Amino acid sequence: MPDKIALITGASRGLGAALAVELAPTHHIVAVGRTTGALEEVDDRIKAAGGEATLAPMDITNADAMAQLCRAVHDRWGKVDLWVHTAIEAMHLTPVPHIEGKDWTRTLAVNVDATARLIAFVAPLLGETGTAVFFRDDHAGEKFFGGYGATKAAQMALAESWRAETTRIGPRVVIVDPRPLATAMRARFFPGEKRDALIPPADEAKRLLPEIIG
Repeated sequence: MPDKIALITGASRGLGAALAVELAPTHHIVAVGRTTGALEEVDDRIKAAGGEATLAPMDITNADAMAQLCRAVHDRWGKVDLWVHTAIEAMHLTPVPHIEGKDWTRTLAVNVDATARLIAFVAPLLGETGTAVFFRDDHAGEKFFGGYGATKAAQMALAESWRAETTRIGPRVVIVDPRPLATAMRARFFPGEKRDALIPPADEAKRLLPEIIG
């Protein structure tokens, strides 16, 4: 088993899954996602790449579950070398006056509340030498993106402040800018978009890896 541990929140699909596979040769992957079947498919790909994974099928908005997971990681390995936070809620695009309460509450819980809580949980595992990675997706101010844009901007504000606070003392906080990806989330946002112009998540994972691992 590799000495390095990578915790990936949002590992079941898209860029999170692709990065789990890309990191597998050098890191033991702790893969967090809501869908057991999708995580098992990622596990198969990790094994095919010569790696190993610990699957954690859970909702990141469940504070007790995430606290228990982080405690289990501490008890087993004592650290996390890399935290990749790709988990995101893509709420329906709608005019701002039509934002529905349940949709808004879920998006806020995933994109903002859970991110703040996870930073508090994972920071001690990262220590001074670990790396935390966040992903920019700026739609703030675009029409119909009010709900998603506001919560994603809030998530980035948390990450950017944490990065500024830890520049000298660690951990290393990285914010990367993925290119437009051929994912189900993007298809929800842009259903008529030509897919052949989009980047496969596996290709983007390869491109971003040097920036992520430093």
